Amino acid sequence: MIAQLQEDSIALLKQLISLPSFSKEEVETADAIEQFLQARSVKTHRKKNNVWAYNLHFDAAKPTLLLNSHHDTVKPNTGYTRNPFAPDVEEGILYGLGSNDAGGCLVSLIATFLYYYKQENLSYNICLAATAEEEISGVNGLEYVLPELGELEFALVGEPTLMNLAIAERGLLVLDCSVHGKAGHAAREEGDNAIYKALKDIEWFRDYRFSKVSEVFGPLKMSVTIINAGSQHNVVPALCSFTVDVRVTDAYTNEEVLKIIKTNVDCDVKPRSTRLKPSSIDKEHAIVQSGLALGRTTYGSPTTSDQALLTIPSVKVGPGDSARSHMADEYIYLDEIKEGIQLYIDLLKPVINGR
Repeated sequence: MIAQLQEDSIALLKQLISLPSFSKEEVETADAIEQFLQARSVKTHRKKNNVWAYNLHFDAAKPTLLLNSHHDTVKPNTGYTRNPFAPDVEEGILYGLGSNDAGGCLVSLIATFLYYYKQENLSYNICLAATAEEEISGVNGLEYVLPELGELEFALVGEPTLMNLAIAERGLLVLDCSVHGKAGHAAREEGDNAIYKALKDIEWFRDYRFSKVSEVFGPLKMSVTIINAGSQHNVVPALCSFTVDVRVTDAYTNEEVLKIIKTNVDCDVKPRSTRLKPSSIDKEHAIVQSGLALGRTTYGSPTTSDQALLTIPSVKVGPGDSARSHMADEYIYLDEIKEGIQLYIDLLKPVINGR
């Protein structure tokens, strides 16, 4: 059975690669995933370009685990030497846009879902969700359908991790800050220079150390990344604006970090969003212990995924290598997909079978 699942998964991934699925434009890949599941007698649900399904013997009295990955891609960068939509295989390597991020993970999770789909007396229900807009943290992806999925206890989020377990993920706050002064002529002692006023707050962002330190990530990190001020050389600027990139650890919520910042600086601080939350799962959780028993390692992920939209314990794990994501001539090894399917199945066995 597993060999057939592996073969079908690779065929599906080739099909997905051949269909452009940029964020917000995933209708063709959503159709393909829906048709793939329906051809195997799986009842599907769909909302916009998100497709989900439940195991055949769903029991409302049991808890539900989520298997989630995304089928949207970034646009191919200018370094491509291959057709990004041609799913070519050479020496055991499958090339194509989205092959690694996160097509290999998605088809492997679909195979895992199908492996357990008809099994009876499982300890957990399984919800499979193939979602859209992950690459742009869009509002019409996983976040859009979460209310439809029902109560969920924990999640496996498919992203390329070499099948190791990312047991925590940093959250992200992007802050637009502004300091107001008063314009004047630079040749005379006029005005109130907004740049000079901003320096104190910029230095605070550089030097401040949050008291709580994450066991997984270490200290929270803030970086001033953009500064804009002034209109011409002889005018004292009345406005200085700057952007701060804040990588929030699991030691804080986004709201707690924002409150601390606003208490300590004088500038106006406006977060673009507080949606991308830090996430984590206890090392003693059964799914983590199952992974450790299989020889997998745990780590904290610096990159953001749909895991940031979940409020339940979650672990990010999948075939492929994050270092290949968004690269030119993106690829994944066929053996990574085959091994990923087997490892996903083995990872869930002691949890989902109640052993």
